[in-house]
Amino acid sequence: MLLEVIAMTPDEARTARRAGADRIELVSALSEGGLTPSLGCVLETLEAADGIPVNVMIRPHSRTFVYDEQDLRVMERDIRVLAETGIHAFVLGALTADHRIDTKALRRLLDAAGGKPVTFHRAFDEVLHQEEALETLKGFSSVTTVLTSGGLPSALDAIPKLRKLEALGRERNIAILAGSGLKMESLEAFIRSSGVRQVHFGTGVRQGGALDGNIDPMRIAAIKQIFADMELRGGLAT
Repeated sequence: MLLEVIAMTPDEARTARRAGADRIELVSALSEGGLTPSLGCVLETLEAADGIPVNVMIRPHSRTFVYDEQDLRVMERDIRVLAETGIHAFVLGALTADHRIDTKALRRLLDAAGGKPVTFHRAFDEVLHQEEALETLKGFSSVTTVLTSGGLPSALDAIPKLRKLEALGRERNIAILAGSGLKMESLEAFIRSSGVRQVHFGTGVRQGGALDGNIDPMRIAAIKQIFADMELRGGLAT
């Protein structure tokens, strides 16, 4: 099992790492769904993370996941600069106006990334046919992970879809990272029912469950304890 925690600052990344997070997703503007952080923030966060993987969001604005030429040039330049910093992976996505994976835009961004791993973010939840979209992403070897709530606002309401995506992802060597609406109280049941092996927490590990709440290390530690208890009791359902 893997726990990814959203951080917006180096201090948040440090707190998450010390509490047991396995990976950091670094963003700015969490209230807008996460945008590209600054170079300085990335460099400081890498130091604060002290060796655990840091995945960096590449998203120039929150208006849409359909990007024009200027958007793509900005994203390519951000990627090329940040690829030299030592980050683990990029978090990005691009769609066409008819809600399909924009393969041309994606290829440009992956070329800029120079082979670094990529998580295709929750733009995936806006595609019309997720199984078809997963098959499309299979054609891009750098795309190793898909962040999704199964197409619904809360992943808790999309367990059958996530279980199907998890099975398809394993066949295609793409990890499904489940996020949005997850709660500690129901996490074990969710994992066992959906079969996912990676979970993504943002407000769920913040004080008061608020976008502007501080990361609560006790919540992260509690999630890691759930993982440990599951292993003792027999791990995941097949």
